[in-house]
Amino acid sequence: MPINILMPALSPTMEKGNLARWLKKEGDKIKAGDVLAEIETDKATMEVEAVDEGVLAKIVVADGTADVPVNQLIGVIAGDGEDAKTVAGGVSGGVGKAAPAGAQPAAPIAVAASPVSAPAPASAPAALNGARVFASPLARRVARDAGLDLAKVSGTGPHGRIVERDVKTAIAGGGAKAAPAPAAARAPVAPSMSDEMVKKLFTAGEFTEVPHDSMRKTIARRLVEAKSTIPHFYLTVDCELDTLMAAREAINNAAPKDRDGKPTYKVSVNDFVIKALAVALQRVPDANVTWTEAAMLKHTHSDIGVAVSIPGGLITPVVRQAESKGLAQISAEMKDYAARARARKLKPEEYQGGTSAVSNLGMFGIKNFSAVINPPHATILAVGAGEQRVVVKKGQPSVATVMSVTLSTDHRAVDGALGAELLSAFQKLIENPIGMLV
Repeated sequence: MPINILMPALSPTMEKGNLARWLKKEGDKIKAGDVLAEIETDKATMEVEAVDEGVLAKIVVADGTADVPVNQLIGVIAGDGEDAKTVAGGVSGGVGKAAPAGAQPAAPIAVAASPVSAPAPASAPAALNGARVFASPLARRVARDAGLDLAKVSGTGPHGRIVERDVKTAIAGGGAKAAPAPAAARAPVAPSMSDEMVKKLFTAGEFTEVPHDSMRKTIARRLVEAKSTIPHFYLTVDCELDTLMAAREAINNAAPKDRDGKPTYKVSVNDFVIKALAVALQRVPDANVTWTEAAMLKHTHSDIGVAVSIPGGLITPVVRQAESKGLAQISAEMKDYAARARARKLKPEEYQGGTSAVSNLGMFGIKNFSAVINPPHATILAVGAGEQRVVVKKGQPSVATVMSVTLSTDHRAVDGALGAELLSAFQKLIENPIGMLV
């Protein structure tokens, strides 16, 4: 029986991917474990492996094809004893075409970097009679704008989840029941300018159009969703770094040398920041939370995401259980994450989730800023540059190295007083770093 190769879902929220390139040609023999193709998401490049033997009979989606929907047929393998040409003749080429008759409905392929399993509730199909409807944020927005009732839409995404194409199909077919928009949604909104209106404001030939790639589109969508749906609240405090800088120098000077005479580790101020935030969340556990509509999720560990700039955008790898890791281990993990992030080789489970995050622009000389919360986090810490400032101590002016940090909180989960308590705990740890080492 022919074996379908489908576009895999590399994360619970993935709806489309780019087929970067095939590593096998039509007619090639396939063994279990062979890498068939490379798939690009907005964050990483992943490999698709075969888990069965056969012959690659047909490549349905060509190299370089962008925005291929999850579960879309991308190729077909002729099984043991089948004629590859016959199997290929029964497949219509191109994205969106049907699979050959009699082909297995599910693709027996594996992704080399295994994606994170979707949480159990999200694996349920859309439900009626007031039950929760499981749909992607984009599908919800499109449905809301069209006045459609998602409970009447059939989902074709992973585990029956409603995705954008399901909503558009319902709109085109008129098969979904209209739902009255809530009062807040019916409030007048100023229309945004169209692309053509924007371009008319500038002289033709004096600008170059650079199409958005999938990463930039995803960043734009998530930022709009975050600022539109999360009530941000900001708290800022100054931290003196002189004691920390002395401790950092002593730690780095004490680092053992490898065979080449180089230190085995070199911790940075950012490593201290990650550790301090992780410990602070343990000391203020009510702030180590995630908001959901039904309940507050209080986390046992402090999993800290760290914003890393990469070509075309940024990614946030997560240091798991950072409260229990030493500075040298955090430093080593971050160096590894940063290198693989820039090569787009991070696994989904390495950049998804987390309980809070750090965004540090101090190395660029930025004094202070406010970061946008990265859902599902309830907090994010924006870190500015350490600089020499005049401060008053015991009524006398003196010079100290000072760093400004701003905590953005989801006010539904972490209100002003609780956020201030967390930021105070962080400040004490930064100014007395020995407290995070015991």
